[in-house]
Amino acid sequence: MIPSVLERMPENLAEIGDSEELEIVSCPVCGNREKEAVYEGFQPFCVVRCRACGLSYLSPRKTEAALLRKYSEDDYFEGEGTGYADYIAQEEALRKTFRRFLSNLRIRGITGGDLLEVGCGYGFLLDEARGFFQRRTGMDFSRRAVELAGKRADRVFEGGIDQIPADEKYDCIIATQVIEHVYQPKAFMKKLTGRLRKGGRMVIATPDMDSFWRRLMGQRWPSFKIPEHVLFFNRGTLSSLMSDAGLTGVQPIPYPHAFPLSLIAAKLHMPFPSGFGGISLWLPATTIALCGVLPDE
Repeated sequence: MIPSVLERMPENLAEIGDSEELEIVSCPVCGNREKEAVYEGFQPFCVVRCRACGLSYLSPRKTEAALLRKYSEDDYFEGEGTGYADYIAQEEALRKTFRRFLSNLRIRGITGGDLLEVGCGYGFLLDEARGFFQRRTGMDFSRRAVELAGKRADRVFEGGIDQIPADEKYDCIIATQVIEHVYQPKAFMKKLTGRLRKGGRMVIATPDMDSFWRRLMGQRWPSFKIPEHVLFFNRGTLSSLMSDAGLTGVQPIPYPHAFPLSLIAAKLHMPFPSGFGGISLWLPATTIALCGVLPDE
């Protein structure tokens, strides 16, 4: 048995440096304090697993206020370090991913009506959703992202869910690669379900902690995007979160993901010929996507 991280962590965060922006936390979903170390090589951060509900999460982690400041910076999607080195370079691969994902939603009768995308980035999914939904609304913390996404959607709000008018409801809410950033997932899901119309669908997609890729790559798994990713779900823990939020009939949605070959090479620290920059590669089973329904009653 791996010793509990709590047994080895200092009581005083000042002992590990940068103490004003670090916090040790209990399980963000069930509140249990008992955890065990999964990956410790991200010092001062650590990926741990809740001994009660099985959720993997980051503790210690940056405070939410510290990361919200980073998300709001103009260079978050095109900067170095935390954020994305060059988000726009992934546009073609992301659009391919979103087109196939939206087609999978249509096959299952999940499209149509009003769409809200949470964490819309530059609006690539919202743009591809033309023809799948009658009205397309997005939201993001990045002002730069809001400016660009606003050209690809009907409306885009800067900030969190509270920035959307309180009386607005949606037929479908999509959050791809968002829930892993969320500090209070139960409250977050409650707010989102409050914006669904009765019978509306919520679709959550996130990197799969149980994926072949995580098992193969271990600590080098690209979705250990530390310190931004603070939650690491598998199908069971994500399904439980959605069910606890009042969604029923939670079911998987296929989510094949295309990645630029240059990005894959960079993540694997491999040389990459510049002449192949436009090539994308489909990688299976990197992401779990689940859909739940808000009951009519």
